[in-house]
Amino acid sequence: VVMRALIDPGDQVILPDPAYVAYAPAIALAGGEPVSIPTSEAQAFALDPAAVAAAVTPRTRALLLGFPANPTGAVLSSDALDALAAIARQHDLLVISDEIYDRLVYGVQHIPLATLPGMRERTITLGGFSKDYAMTGWRIGYVAASRPILEGVMKIHQYVMMSAPTP
Repeated sequence: VVMRALIDPGDQVILPDPAYVAYAPAIALAGGEPVSIPTSEAQAFALDPAAVAAAVTPRTRALLLGFPANPTGAVLSSDALDALAAIARQHDLLVISDEIYDRLVYGVQHIPLATLPGMRERTITLGGFSKDYAMTGWRIGYVAASRPILEGVMKIHQYVMMSAPTP
């Protein structure tokens, strides 16, 4: 729903690789172009901000991140998050922050991207209750964003989603 509300045909969305299996198809379904940035086990699958900066083009609309990343479990350091936020601000990018697993982070602190300076208005936070409370079949989630972004999301949502599934 967020991709269809925010991405126009030809827009590019940068995302780590590997990434959650539905990210690239969601971008493509909206008419966008996924731009994958390879990550490696040697670097704990952390997204390299320099590689992200190098991938930005005039067609880049957004950066899609998972916290922690699915399927790798990677959690970005605060320095990496600061660097990615700076890139987003410099290039006027939206950041779609999939934080569905935010309560399942161990040994490090989860830092919501929207809490960084200048990021609240450009971050779309995706979250939910299904993972945190072992209710995966319920598919109960939410989107947190600025009012103008949410107004666009609601225009799509009202016609593609009718209700939460019955348990």
